[in-house]
Amino acid sequence: MSDPKLLTWIGLAIVGFLVGGLGTLIGAGGGFILMPLLILLCPEESPEILASISLAVVFFNATSGSIGYAVQRRIAYRSGLAFSAAAVPGAIIGAFTTATLPRDVFDIILGVMLIAASAFLGYSSRRKNMDDEPTLDPDQTLHTHRVKSATERGTVISFFVGFVSSLLGIGGGIIHVPALVVMLRFPVHVATATSHFVLALTAAAGTGVHIANGTFIHGWRRTLALGIGVVIGAQIGARMARRTRPTFIIRGLACALALAGLRIVYAALH
Repeated sequence: MSDPKLLTWIGLAIVGFLVGGLGTLIGAGGGFILMPLLILLCPEESPEILASISLAVVFFNATSGSIGYAVQRRIAYRSGLAFSAAAVPGAIIGAFTTATLPRDVFDIILGVMLIAASAFLGYSSRRKNMDDEPTLDPDQTLHTHRVKSATERGTVISFFVGFVSSLLGIGGGIIHVPALVVMLRFPVHVATATSHFVLALTAAAGTGVHIANGTFIHGWRRTLALGIGVVIGAQIGARMARRTRPTFIIRGLACALALAGLRIVYAALH
């Protein structure tokens, strides 16, 4: 007879593999996929415990994916470090704001924003020459594209991303990537890789908070099982991103934004 615990661990590892692969491919970290799954799989658990599990898995995913992207030299480190410095305090403020605002109203607003961003991103993916990206060093590529104030504007955007992602509990990649591509004109593959790098640092900070307040102790076993799958899936996702056309990545991200937005709105209305 099969061991139920073993089957549960295998199932979680498979879920982690799929989350890691897709999350790394589009640079979103996978939290927008994992959190709804955890809610369905663990209806008896508190949101705090599930959030701590999701964030820790996002950390493993983003770290593994970032290593893969670093080998490919697709991360813009100077911009990424500046974005991270802005995103971390934004996430802290967002966590405090969650307790003071009506969550259902705010979720509806955010869901509508994500759906609108999805439509805008899907439209922008139709522009010409998106697939004709240079393969230079990322920071040099940004200079070539004449994005002189990208870091300055990106820090403001990253603060907002950190704030919003903390409220949603699904990571900021699904907002960060389109912002980098559309507003800052980052090449798509540089945007996904840099977003993953930023997500690794901010998720590490958030996970540290959950460890410090004792929440994470209730979910570390499930996190380990999911993390094993995520680490492997993230490496495959990073390799797939290297061979995938940028337009496909952007359109996939647009679909992910729409699904996340619809889920948030539906949950807020029911």
